[in-house]
Amino acid sequence: MIVNHTPDGWQIIYQQMHALLASQLAWQWPPLGPPDRWVGLLAATAQHDDEQQHWDGHYGITAAGAPANFTMKDFSLEQATRLMQAARFQGRWRSLLTSMHLSTLYEDLRDEKKELASFLDEQQAQQKKWLRELKVTKAEARQAYDLLHWCDRLSLILCRHELPEMGRALEIYTGPNGQRYEVQQPQPDGPVTVHPWPFRDKQFDVSVEALQVRQLQFQDDGELATALRKAPIETLTWQFSAQP
Repeated sequence: MIVNHTPDGWQIIYQQMHALLASQLAWQWPPLGPPDRWVGLLAATAQHDDEQQHWDGHYGITAAGAPANFTMKDFSLEQATRLMQAARFQGRWRSLLTSMHLSTLYEDLRDEKKELASFLDEQQAQQKKWLRELKVTKAEARQAYDLLHWCDRLSLILCRHELPEMGRALEIYTGPNGQRYEVQQPQPDGPVTVHPWPFRDKQFDVSVEALQVRQLQFQDDGELATALRKAPIETLTWQFSAQP
């Protein structure tokens, strides 16, 4: 979950919803590659945060009983394994991009978590195999993955309300063309813009659903889950414009 403080409680965005927002952003780019790979890239972007770990009592809350933001949770080999298992049902291209994402996220943890090393080694071996079988160059795969990562990062900036105040610019990430991009909201509650502008359309909207939870503390996952099921839902919308 992405958990934001509000004046009367919590705003909660499921990570799967954040991923769907990332795919909305990817769809606004000029398509990369042939249609089958473009659709596969969109699917990988939309599903890169699936297979979240089941709550087992207190997984979704902190020691103080508050909803736990995803940054508070440790790497889950179980989730990563399930994510790769799910990806294979949509083919080698989606599997390749999903595997590259997991390598990017967790390679730095290789020496910290013994059980992770063999999983990462397997991902590297599988990536080479899929590249060879698909007749895709490493550069082509990297270009597609960089777009997934770029959209993932921008979606998180939006969902976590990290757009800087006073019209300041924030670096997003390097895009699929090697260009570094910045996001900016010149006026409070006004259109969002990206420099340089990478999208097909000069103006478009994206959105995500957020749950509004007023209860501050929870005894266990079950109580939090009940509150989430009953919580009002708000649609957060951002207008992007080349000339805000």
